[in-house]
Amino acid sequence: MNFSNKAYNALKWIVITVLPATSVFVAALGYIYSWGNTDAIVATLNAIAVFLGATMHISSASYNKKEGE
Repeated sequence: MNFSNKAYNALKWIVITVLPATSVFVAALGYIYSWGNTDAIVATLNAIAVFLGATMHISSASYNKKEGE
């Protein structure tokens, strides 16, 4: 699976910046305000980040292999 440069850069920004920041933000507010299921929400955000990161890695490896030919 290959992404366009624009899609790859957008996905990279989401995986590296947005999802971790959102996860920490939810964890902090959940602790401060005693929200229920905060751990489940944080775990879900982190699982999404890891899944998208793995998808990006596959795309990057495929792209680099194609460029090497």
